[in-house]
Amino acid sequence: MRFKHLAARRSTMVSVFVNIWLSTIQIIAGIVAGSQGLIADGLHSLSDLIADFVVLFANHQSQKAPDADHHYGHQRYENAASLAIGVLLLAVGLGMLWSAVRKVEQPDLIQEVKIIALWVALGALLAKELLFRYMLQIGKRVQSNMLIANAWHARSDAASSLVVAAGIGGNLLGYHILDPVAALVVGLMVVRMGWGFARDALHDLVDRAVDEKFLVEIRRALDDTPGLIGWHDLRTRKMGDLILVDVHLEIDGQLTIEEGHCIALDARNRVMMQPLVLNLMTHIDPVKPISQETSMTRSIT
Repeated sequence: MRFKHLAARRSTMVSVFVNIWLSTIQIIAGIVAGSQGLIADGLHSLSDLIADFVVLFANHQSQKAPDADHHYGHQRYENAASLAIGVLLLAVGLGMLWSAVRKVEQPDLIQEVKIIALWVALGALLAKELLFRYMLQIGKRVQSNMLIANAWHARSDAASSLVVAAGIGGNLLGYHILDPVAALVVGLMVVRMGWGFARDALHDLVDRAVDEKFLVEIRRALDDTPGLIGWHDLRTRKMGDLILVDVHLEIDGQLTIEEGHCIALDARNRVMMQPLVLNLMTHIDPVKPISQETSMTRSIT
């Protein structure tokens, strides 16, 4: 776990420095060159910078050990951070849309941009794409949904820079309206990305279950447990990037309490071998073995 938090901190700090550099250059160049698209892209980079600080805060808080008020730890700070990033993107995207629509409605006020805007947009495109690939690799390596969300946030910036570069190029060719149109497209992309992050984070905060692929591994671990007759009422819920599991275990009712406890403990240990399982809560249901039930039925007949 400590390796995961260190990797998150290191990759996020790289993103912080890149976004400080990009947002400063983009906004200044956008003002100098008269490009609304480049200014919008700079504001998008600035929103990334704020998101990076949200991630750093959540990463720090989620490291805290369980306490009297948080018996399972503080992993949900990561879900809350993903929700905050989504809401932030929604707000930034709606602001971009409002500004771009006003420009499109008044095409006579749109000016020709300077060539420097195109070079800055292309440079930002390259920097953001490299940042995305770096952060996504780290996020997948440490299995952090929060880092993966932040990486895709950077990818949305790369896509927006591509759109902005195309809009600036069109403006330089004489189609001046393409610059605010590019800003409009960027706004739509940011709103869509923000909605996706916010929706997924909200589902996790209200105890969304894990996907079927992970459930298969849990079922396999339970089925492979010696002495376990069966199981039912398997339930899961996410807590940050970790998972809480509840299950009822069916164990021979003629065994001693100690023997039943050992089987339940073995089942728990097998499920806990899955790297993302934080805890498994079990309930023992005493049952009669199938062989005994069959023989009893035959004797009555």
